[in-house]
Amino acid sequence: MSKVIDIAVAGAGPAGLASALYFKRAGHQVAVFERFAVPKPVGSGLILQPTGLTVLAALGLLENIVALGSRIDRLYGADAASGRTVLDVRYDAQTGGRFGIAVHRAALFGVLFDAARRAGISVETDVELQEIDNSGDRAFLTDTTGRRIGGFDLVVDATGSRSRLRRFADAPSEPRPLPYGAFWASLDWGDGFEPHALTQRYDKSSVMVGVLPIGRPDHGGREMAAFFWSLKPADLDAVRTAGIEAWKERVISIWPEAAAFTSQINDFEQLSLARYGHHTLRRPAGRRLAVIGDAAHSTSPQLGQGANMALLDAAALAHAVTTNASVEDALEAYCLARRRHVRVFQALSWMFTPFYQSDSRVLPFIRDRLVATIARVPPAPQLLAAMVAGTVVDPFARAGLKERDWTSVVQEPSADRSR
Repeated sequence: MSKVIDIAVAGAGPAGLASALYFKRAGHQVAVFERFAVPKPVGSGLILQPTGLTVLAALGLLENIVALGSRIDRLYGADAASGRTVLDVRYDAQTGGRFGIAVHRAALFGVLFDAARRAGISVETDVELQEIDNSGDRAFLTDTTGRRIGGFDLVVDATGSRSRLRRFADAPSEPRPLPYGAFWASLDWGDGFEPHALTQRYDKSSVMVGVLPIGRPDHGGREMAAFFWSLKPADLDAVRTAGIEAWKERVISIWPEAAAFTSQINDFEQLSLARYGHHTLRRPAGRRLAVIGDAAHSTSPQLGQGANMALLDAAALAHAVTTNASVEDALEAYCLARRRHVRVFQALSWMFTPFYQSDSRVLPFIRDRLVATIARVPPAPQLLAAMVAGTVVDPFARAGLKERDWTSVVQEPSADRSR
């Protein structure tokens, strides 16, 4: 698009900040609105896959995030009772030197937010948007105080899974709550765990406990881990009533080595409960509206694609705006660019989640005995590596991206990472 357009970005999370950076660098007028009084990350840790890392590389931010994160080469899980390996996914099953970078959400937010400030992008805080009037030639926003803001040529909804704006999409839908969520905590890194792997223990499919090295939240911070425990939100009150010590004893009974992390937890206030829902907008767009990230598609974190899909959405939308003559054409191009990749990974997540978080007794039996065996027979290791990397179908070309040769990316080891 050769002309300069006015763009409102709702939400200063990874999707919103990445899209704002793309638009600003293309010369458009960008205003970001954030509901928090102070912009901040929500959550503990995540893995940036080659997909998300490609977007950050395109934004010139790859080295920044690699310096803060922890390289992940393997995802490993074992049955708590038998010790049987039931998950072993290695990035090097495919060529190209792929890996993941696990980061504290504060690190990802900090890298993107600092880049936005350097680019001169304004972020107006304490603004919770709830209405879009897109009936005219320009779109106007209304916040919860009744203030009317605008007009804009394009509104980008990056407000997450609880979006109030996606109902203005052409085919709106809301997430279906999933029965299982998780307790999360960011804790000091513990000795005795693999420094380059997501490691998990399972008790059937009703209990999953995991440790993910997530590097440092900032350059002066300590090496940390994201520690998580699967939990039904419906059981939260019962767990709290039983007390923190009872919960810690249960964790240690599943995975004794986890005492390195439970010893850092003194009360439930140190644990955040993540609730998950599943939904996919059939068309993540409306009149002068693009919906990206969790507002457009959300699911359980089993495949670790959430933030990566959001970054891909931002790149695809920006590419569509750059290469089309009108906002309407750009929105159509954006929807087409992301449709196949989103639907494939939403379906895969929906299919695999019950094997790891459900009340089923049959599915974990199949997982532990059949799936684990098949996963070692080619081409299964390569397919699993592509699923984790987010590349079962190509997400790059239609987003205007080119994946780099990852063998040229080296993470300097710190004293803590080398343990």
